[in-house]
Amino acid sequence: MPNEPKDILLVEDDPCDAELMLEALGKHDLARRVELARDGEEALDFLNRRGRFAGRPGGAPVVVILDLKLPKVNGLEVLAEIRADDRLRRQLVVILSSSREKRDVAEAYRLGANAFVVKPLDFGAFSRAVERLALFWAATNEAPPVDE
Repeated sequence: MPNEPKDILLVEDDPCDAELMLEALGKHDLARRVELARDGEEALDFLNRRGRFAGRPGGAPVVVILDLKLPKVNGLEVLAEIRADDRLRRQLVVILSSSREKRDVAEAYRLGANAFVVKPLDFGAFSRAVERLALFWAATNEAPPVDE
């Protein structure tokens, strides 16, 4: 179990999936705070502390859980922008997507994803996958420092 819960940025536009993920993360106190961005533009605003997130406290989330199929800016574009930014490039990013397309998986890893997890269709399996993902990336793994 984690010594100190950390912040997670969840980037998910599907309200049902977002609710299931928030429920799974809250079930075992796997994060101190989970910030929800509903599109890629909001995710980048959060990470860069601009727009409605301009006044948010400093500090980076321990992990970004990123869907691929997002409005405004898609997940691969968000990942590419994170990796191109000197301040953010060490940010842990885990893709959680319904896509099983080999080209999506390959492109995500080419752009620097730390992991790619396919969303299970079954509710119980989905919940367990999110719990395991958070347990490893937010509680067990030692994240690299991210510049502010």
